[in-house]
Amino acid sequence: MALIKSALELALEKTKDLKVDPAVMEANDLRQEGKKAAGLYLDQPESSDLAKKLSSVPKDKRIHLRAGMSEILLSQIQLPTNEASLGKLERIAAGYACLAEGSGLLGGPLGGAVTEKRIQAVFQQLAAFLKQYIDDMKNVEQAIKKQWAPKLREKERQMAARMGQDVRLDPMADPDFAAFYKQNVGGLRLQYEEALNKAKAELTSLIGVEAK
Repeated sequence: MALIKSALELALEKTKDLKVDPAVMEANDLRQEGKKAAGLYLDQPESSDLAKKLSSVPKDKRIHLRAGMSEILLSQIQLPTNEASLGKLERIAAGYACLAEGSGLLGGPLGGAVTEKRIQAVFQQLAAFLKQYIDDMKNVEQAIKKQWAPKLREKERQMAARMGQDVRLDPMADPDFAAFYKQNVGGLRLQYEEALNKAKAELTSLIGVEAK
């Protein structure tokens, strides 16, 4: 009876003649190094220097380091829950300025400087954009609660009549209110997320890498 080959054996047979491109492996390794460097930069600023890390490899290979660094930095740009969470934006902006240094994407020694100025402008817009998001979320939440208040009071009145005592309901504990809240807040959040993704795409374009 013929032996049944395992899935692993079949996979090995299919890939035995495949050759790994050393250039691709090197690019992936450099990208991972870039990710680690950016993570260290965010967690332990005093122990990391992105510009020094970039200068440690030949110019034609820095794009891979830059791509990894950019991926980590961009992952930290998110819609904030409060103003305190905006604090890290300044450090991310400084990190992106390092990615622009010496990039020469616009040609000549001026290229990196011009790119850095454009990046600074994007982050200034982002700071105002994210602050506006916080304000808009507060306003929407207040408007939703105000609109729902009469229905909530009526539910409390009906429950109080049945139970013979005053009742105070938490709006978010009410399934109808929670659904109404999610629908309205979710729509606003989606609009901001779309705009935020465009800003991230612009940043990656400015330093010559593709967003992941």
